[in-house]
Amino acid sequence: MSTQPTYDQLASLPAFAVQPVPSAFEDSNGFLNVRHYLGIGSEGLDESLYDLGIPFNWPVLTGFACLSAEHHLTYLHELRTGDQMSVRVRLLGRAERAAHAQVYVLDDTNQRVACVFEEIFLCVRLDDRKTAPWPDDIAKGLDQRVADHAALPWEPVTSGSLALR
Repeated sequence: MSTQPTYDQLASLPAFAVQPVPSAFEDSNGFLNVRHYLGIGSEGLDESLYDLGIPFNWPVLTGFACLSAEHHLTYLHELRTGDQMSVRVRLLGRAERAAHAQVYVLDDTNQRVACVFEEIFLCVRLDDRKTAPWPDDIAKGLDQRVADHAALPWEPVTSGSLALR
């Protein structure tokens, strides 16, 4: 397995979805149930898009939504109930109707990367549920974030199974 960025490298990115692992998310072994990693990471990705002009109520305001098309998850370390966790996001690219992100769920209690997933998400018109080009202001914001993240001093380790088309 390729080496993912370190906790310290990722901790320099803005933190999203900061919270302790709730007992309601615990599996029978006392760890965060596997099904919640994607939800927590997705919550962080959503939060990271807010300042690019995609607030939580974007569908109501514009008739557009971001919908997930593909994911690839890698679990590196378990989180225990009560551990403090957060999400970091690196945007990897943008196409006319899609974007590619790498999402990291961090274990802030033990200062390590718990989970990493790649996601392709789409710009979709809600009226007909078809993909649509990103609105110009959103496209510019995504492009700037991709450029900012490309300048980071470490390379993301991707699965190789997801790509923009």
